[in-house]
Amino acid sequence: MPHRNAPLTETGRLRLARCVVEDGWPLRRAAERFQVSPTTAQRWADRYRRLGEAGVADRSSRPRTSPGRTPTRTERRIIKVRLLRRWGPARIAHFLHLVPSTVHRVLTRYRLARLSHLDRTTGRVVRRYEHARPGGLVHVDIKKLGNIPNGGGHRIHGRARGGRNSS
Repeated sequence: MPHRNAPLTETGRLRLARCVVEDGWPLRRAAERFQVSPTTAQRWADRYRRLGEAGVADRSSRPRTSPGRTPTRTERRIIKVRLLRRWGPARIAHFLHLVPSTVHRVLTRYRLARLSHLDRTTGRVVRRYEHARPGGLVHVDIKKLGNIPNGGGHRIHGRARGGRNSS
């Protein structure tokens, strides 16, 4: 599917290419008629000559290769620092002279949990609220909004009612 600002759809590109290749239109005239640049008209005509109708079909813009992938040795160093020191991507990146986004991508690729999901002492993923049946655990959050006395009712803020120095 072409992007929304594309001047030509597959059908339009095919018509342009046929006008140039089969009907012998000059490139400038065909480009003007289909409201594209002569360079674009040349590109579609050349693809039509080489590949036929398949040449004007939509293609993926994804690269065929990814030559910029992080080397395996660097990935191992990132993982080693993460496991030994339990640092986040930004700190690891500074330590290893890398970019934080690269470190984050490597950690995500190897499914290393977020630091907030790890137990600080063991470094293992903390799994919470696991029960055999749903509803086996009821979790209640409480928020203390005021100073609530500690029982008996006579002591408020650590002092007895009535005097400053009475205990």
